Amino acid sequence: MATNTIKTAVLGYPRIGEKRELKKATESFWKGEISKNDLLATGRDIRKKNWNLQKSLGIDIIPSNDFSLYDQVLDMSCLLGNVPARFKWDGADINLETLFLMARGPRESGADKVDATACEMTKWFDTNYHYIVPEFTSQTKFKLSAAKVFDEFKEALESGIKTRPILIGPVTYLTLGKVHDEKNPDFNRFTLLDKVLPVYIEVLKKLASLGAEWAQIDEPIFALDLTDEQKQALKKSYAKIKESVPSLKVIITTYFGDLRDNLETFLSLPVEGFHIDCVRAGNDLEGVLSKFPKGKALSLGVVDGRNIWKNDHEKSLKFLKRAQEKLGNALLIVASSCSLIHSPNTLRNENELDEELKSWLSFAEEKLREIKDLADILAGKADKSVLEKNKKALQSRRESKRIHNQAVKKRLSAVKTKDLQRKSSFVKRKRVQHEKLNLPLFPTTTIGSFPQTVEVRAMRAKLKKGDITQKQYEKYMEDEIKNAIKVQDEIDIDMYVHGEFERNDMVEYFGEQLDGFAFTQNGWVQSYGSRYVKPPFIYGDVSRPQPMTVRWSKFAQSLTKKPMKGMLTGPVTISQWSFVRDDQPREATVKQIALAIRDEVVDLERAGIAAIQIDEPAIREGLPLRRSDWNDYLKWAVDSFRLSSSGVKDETQIHTHMCYSEFNDIIKSIAAMDADVISIETSRSKMELLDAFVNFKYPNEIGPGVYDIHSPRVPTKKEIDELLDKAEEVLPVENIWVNPDCGLKTRQWDEVIPSLKNMVESAKTMREKVGATR
Repeated sequence: MATNTIKTAVLGYPRIGEKRELKKATESFWKGEISKNDLLATGRDIRKKNWNLQKSLGIDIIPSNDFSLYDQVLDMSCLLGNVPARFKWDGADINLETLFLMARGPRESGADKVDATACEMTKWFDTNYHYIVPEFTSQTKFKLSAAKVFDEFKEALESGIKTRPILIGPVTYLTLGKVHDEKNPDFNRFTLLDKVLPVYIEVLKKLASLGAEWAQIDEPIFALDLTDEQKQALKKSYAKIKESVPSLKVIITTYFGDLRDNLETFLSLPVEGFHIDCVRAGNDLEGVLSKFPKGKALSLGVVDGRNIWKNDHEKSLKFLKRAQEKLGNALLIVASSCSLIHSPNTLRNENELDEELKSWLSFAEEKLREIKDLADILAGKADKSVLEKNKKALQSRRESKRIHNQAVKKRLSAVKTKDLQRKSSFVKRKRVQHEKLNLPLFPTTTIGSFPQTVEVRAMRAKLKKGDITQKQYEKYMEDEIKNAIKVQDEIDIDMYVHGEFERNDMVEYFGEQLDGFAFTQNGWVQSYGSRYVKPPFIYGDVSRPQPMTVRWSKFAQSLTKKPMKGMLTGPVTISQWSFVRDDQPREATVKQIALAIRDEVVDLERAGIAAIQIDEPAIREGLPLRRSDWNDYLKWAVDSFRLSSSGVKDETQIHTHMCYSEFNDIIKSIAAMDADVISIETSRSKMELLDAFVNFKYPNEIGPGVYDIHSPRVPTKKEIDELLDKAEEVLPVENIWVNPDCGLKTRQWDEVIPSLKNMVESAKTMREKVGATR
């Protein structure tokens, strides 16, 4: 096969900047410290560096419109002119203020302000990336309302690079959205296809007029169980696009899972190219090749965009060579499996990571080199040493003594069914817990963290640099905890937390204290907006050398007679929000973590902590994309939570927290976790997520979040009253807790204190309203 039929591509590149430049600029803009032009200039600098880097490392097909100041789905809503009515959009091109208003809600409320709640946020497929959920009504209209996709294409042209613009496909966009129509709640959002397609066509025509040769349209819903209606919508969409914009070549991309029964629909689309994820869906390749339309381009995502391990070149080459045999002279594209926004930027700045571990890793920049190396090997251009060096690195990892701990393996193999069960049923536990805690109806609490101020972060940095001693650091943290206790006293919260000031991140903090984990200095990835996380990577068997949180919870409890809630991150979430091992089943890794958390839970109980929260926000996120794969995952995920939580006495109250999850389909498994209290996000959805718990008759206690912590806006008491009224209408009053949606780490004290005061006052109002006591 001629070598000129092989190209290289990525489906998107990290947009946060090598040193988190975008986070700093965005948050400075929100604070009024820099201008809009300054923020936009930072974006331009990041894009230019990204494009030039990809070009310099041999990537042939470079994307544009993969950059975003907040979220690519929100950008798509702006492009299509889909702005909910409550934001009072004037119909002109959507500006930055409207975009951030939809994402975050207003900074202030008042008669002259747009006083509207932010759009809902949820997880992007099974990743830890959050997107802003599009909203639809029967009256939704679409029109071209933003120029970002065109401006960035032109911007790249000015740098001498003709990019492949990216759009989220019309059917994926409609699938990801929600109907918000009080008059017509059963409205079928797919009937909006005829309204939205003309805008897509207008966008593609304009891109073609600007000189674009290809457009990448992402339809990751091909990895889901699709209805006949969705399949027909896909066929209709691309037939219309082909008919209307014949001059522009379109490549359809799918990722995160395999095609299965969607393969025929996928390959029937009248487009010029197809991309599949060979990391997550390598089994698809033979089926794709057997039915692949002649003369079309095939893009194989052989380099993992979601994990940080060095690529296995021999494995990738098997896919590529097989495709090469079948395609003849058609275009074969060596690509990342998905967008690289799920990977950190570069290993170049990891100066503290030991060389052995570093040799096993590959971040976004290194993945560019891997893609280029694979293309060169396939084309016969690469030196043999490239493949040999790759083999050596993989062998080093496989044979390293740092990976395996026989004591951990032995302990896990000895786990019995009784280790997954509390001593008594919830009914009995509830009685003894209420006697011990003596809480009022509608007890108030928070989800765990309080604001991580600049000063708190600065003290952590000083300790890391050696500018202060461990003793000085601990004294500072104790003072912060004392202040948090004082605040909770003054607000009159019922169950306290210590505030988590010592924690950098809810996963990183634990990973730093567990064997089998390692950390980077700059391995940041975007979670949502300006919220970035630096996931640890799990390279070996996991164990807990010593207690991780007891010291701080015990100190906090010594300051008050109110019950203190110990705060832990659950095993599924620690795994899901880490870069996990790819050399053993995820189940084994998660259960190893569960045993480590179990030890911590028991130690907290011994230290006198009456309630312990084991957060599992990622249970729903980790759910396989295909329903037929759910049962196996849910079985071991629930077992892992129970393994972590079942070592305590009946009177110790186990809480868990889950945020931004759709619970309807997995509510039985949530109940099977047997947590005494669960708290969930419900404020942005106006208690909609509570329906799952109501319809199922969830037996245990529940805290439906009444305060949206992802917005700087302070909720009024009236708004919280209304949410609690909705909860009280459908849940037994003795089962309702009152709490925010999530932790308060990212908020400021001047937002948190009035919000919590309103929350507590609403709880007191509810107690008066129902006129009952426990």
